[in-house]
Amino acid sequence: MYATVRRYEGVTDPAEAGRRVSEEFVPLISQVPGFVAYYWVDAGDGVMLSTSVFEDQAGAEESTKRAADYVRESLASLLPNAPQVTAGEVVASG
Repeated sequence: MYATVRRYEGVTDPAEAGRRVSEEFVPLISQVPGFVAYYWVDAGDGVMLSTSVFEDQAGAEESTKRAADYVRESLASLLPNAPQVTAGEVVASG
C-alpha cells in the first residue's frame, strides 16, 4: 500500500473546505484505481491535512494529480497556499 499526506496551511474557511471535500472531492478520488481510504482532518489554526491510501504507487500518484487539479479549480480561495506533500510505501498498519 501507498499513502500520501498533504498539509494545507492558511485555510480561510475550514468548515466550507471540509464540506466541499466531502461532497465533491471524495467521490472523485474514490474512483481512482486502487483506492483504499481518504481522510480530511481539521488540525486547527487554519491547518488541514489529507491522507490518501492506495493499493499501489500509481494510485497514490494519480491522487496527488487529481488533488492538485481539484484545489486549483475549486478550492483556491479556501486553500491559498500550496500543500506540503509527503508520500511513501506503508510499512506498518493496524
